Amino acid sequence: MWTKDKILTRAQLPATLADWRAQGRKVVFTNGCFDLLHLGHVDYLEQARHLGAALVVGLNTDASVRCLKPGRPIQDEEARARILAALAFVDAVVLFGEPTPLALIELVQPDILVKGDDYAVERIVGHELVLARGGQVLTVPLVAGYSTSRIVEHIIATQ
Repeated sequence: MWTKDKILTRAQLPATLADWRAQGRKVVFTNGCFDLLHLGHVDYLEQARHLGAALVVGLNTDASVRCLKPGRPIQDEEARARILAALAFVDAVVLFGEPTPLALIELVQPDILVKGDDYAVERIVGHELVLARGGQVLTVPLVAGYSTSRIVEHIIATQ
């Protein structure tokens, strides 16, 4: 499978989800900007995938990243999507431009919603929806010392 084939539109997503569910696969969802992919991202996404049998990653569009993080993104959404899709444990990447991924979570209806352990479950967008459907909302431990902001600061400091 080509990495581009793992980057889905919202229109394509329901058929893919239906296929996975027909196969009995438990769907996991997470989201983020994933601007400069680093060990923290890889570890987090790998842990998320091991909680189920298919991992859908909601990826912030360039416009939404600019609203959340001034001066970013460093890489455009196409590059970020392709890099994420190249990871063996990522099954689908879907862009979203809204301030939160709630509409995408409503579409995916994940069995498991995952964020890093820097979030309290009650603060995770979509937790009520997933729990009401009988799903799980989980956090996974983050690798200390890794962040895109820290990488950018290091690059600037060493110039």
